[in-house]
Amino acid sequence: MRSAALGRRTSRAELTNVSPNGLWLLLDGRELFVPFREFPWFADATIEQLAAIERPSRHHLYWPALDVDLAVESLEHPERFPLLSRVRPNKRRKLQARASARLASGGTTR
Repeated sequence: MRSAALGRRTSRAELTNVSPNGLWLLLDGRELFVPFREFPWFADATIEQLAAIERPSRHHLYWPALDVDLAVESLEHPERFPLLSRVRPNKRRKLQARASARLASGGTTR
């Protein structure tokens, strides 16, 4: 009797630590530091969201709760992958901040 053919083998990605500056991942027996300064999508995530990592292929990581896809190479060499998208406050927050500033200076909200 023959067994069914095995599928692709990919090792798991594991969250090993989180600090105020970033997170550490264990990949293929190596630990990689992921600084929040270079990967801002993770800065406000919960531990549960950070730990829920999928590895669809050897060179690809995915955090479904955060909808973040990253190439492993971008973690190993972030300088090769400049950040093109910045985390920006939304328009409502900008308007609220302006209104608060006007009120604090004795002005009106309009």
